[in-house]
Amino acid sequence: MKILLFDIETSPNLSWTWGKWQQDVIEFDREWYILSFAAKWLNGKTIVRALPDYPLYKKQPENDRDLVRELWELFNEAEAIIAHNGRKFDIAKSNTRFIEHGLLPPSGYAVMDTLEIVQRTFGFNSNKLDDICRQLHIGRKVKHHGFETWLGCMRGKREAWREMKKYNAGDVALLEGLYYKLRPWIKNHPNLSMSERCPSCGEGKLQRRGFGMTRTGKYPRFQCQSCGSWSRGKHMQLTTIR
Repeated sequence: MKILLFDIETSPNLSWTWGKWQQDVIEFDREWYILSFAAKWLNGKTIVRALPDYPLYKKQPENDRDLVRELWELFNEAEAIIAHNGRKFDIAKSNTRFIEHGLLPPSGYAVMDTLEIVQRTFGFNSNKLDDICRQLHIGRKVKHHGFETWLGCMRGKREAWREMKKYNAGDVALLEGLYYKLRPWIKNHPNLSMSERCPSCGEGKLQRRGFGMTRTGKYPRFQCQSCGSWSRGKHMQLTTIR
C-alpha cells in the first residue's frame, strides 16, 4: 500500500478591519493560499516544495497553481494518507485549492488522522504535534521566527523560505515517528497485507492469543510480534443451545 504522510503551510488571509483586537472582518483583500508542502511515502525520502520552486513565482508570487497540481498528483497516487489534524485542516485546505484550480477529486484513499487517533484513544494534556512528540520522546518541531517567517515568505525573503521549508519538512519527520508509535493503537487500520500477515505493518510475525468475543460470536485473536498491533481471524459463530 502506498501511504503518504504530508503537511502544508498556508498564508494568512489579508483583510480590512476597524481595529486590532477581536475585530470583525469588513472585507477580504486576499484570501489564503498554500505557501509550501512537505510529503513523503512511508519509509521514503521527504519531498519539500515551496512557491519559489516554480517558474510561475517570478510573475505571480501568490499563485499556488503549480504547487497545488504537484500535491494533487501525490494525493491521486496515494492509497492512504496520514496527517495531523488532516481532515479538518491539511486535507480540507488542499481540497479547497484543488477545486479552485479546476482539479477533479483525486482517487480514493484511506485517511489516518493522528490527531483524531490521539483524541479518541489517549488523554495527553496537549494534543499538539510538538507536545505529543516531546512527551513520547520522538523529537521536537524545528524552531522558527514565528509570524515573521510567514511574513518574510510573503515578502519574498529567501532566508524565510529556507526556514519555512526546513520547518515544514521537520513536521513530516515527526509525523512519521508518531505514526509508528500510534500504529499498534489504531483501530480499523487499512489492511497492508492481502495474506496471512499483520494487516497493520505487513509483517508475518503473528502470534495466536486466544479468542475475542462479540454479541454474535467469537473469533481468534492475533498479536503482531513486530509492531504490537492486534488483529483477528475468521469469525466463528457461537453455538446456540436450546
